Amino acid sequence: MHPPEPSIVIQRFTEAHLEGVAALYNEPAVCRQVLQMPFQSVEMWRKRLVMDNERRLQLVAVKGTEVIGQLGLEQYLRVRQSHVGSLGMGVAPAWQGKGVGSRLLAAALEVADNWMNLRRVELTVYADNEPAHNLYRKFGFEVEGRLRDYALRDGMFVDTLSMARLRTSA
Repeated sequence: MHPPEPSIVIQRFTEAHLEGVAALYNEPAVCRQVLQMPFQSVEMWRKRLVMDNERRLQLVAVKGTEVIGQLGLEQYLRVRQSHVGSLGMGVAPAWQGKGVGSRLLAAALEVADNWMNLRRVELTVYADNEPAHNLYRKFGFEVEGRLRDYALRDGMFVDTLSMARLRTSA
């Protein structure tokens, strides 16, 4: 793992990033590791951006004007689960293993802990995505279970792991 490049900036996802985020998730290597459909439109991402509110944190990692990563964190709406959030992210293949995911995750967890008061942050990740497992473990996520035949990828049903991080101090 290389130290993160200082010229990479973490920003809130805005209209200016729409084309870059759509391009990121339309990259075949990224699309096959997330639950997004291929060939997404900029308009679909615009609708997701419009749904933005205080319970949603949407971040991008930017190098110059290029979007090289994206992360979404959403706090659950149910009153009895308001201490829980879920996240998902994608990083451009050329930037994987270079600290981009770590920077996105660190920024999101800082907000989760210190601004949203989330005690539990959860995610699902494909069972065969070892680099992602390692990243999440580095930030305190633990495997809670295996979800069999959870998603269709490359024409086959594949398993995912349910992972969560519990913050022990309030």
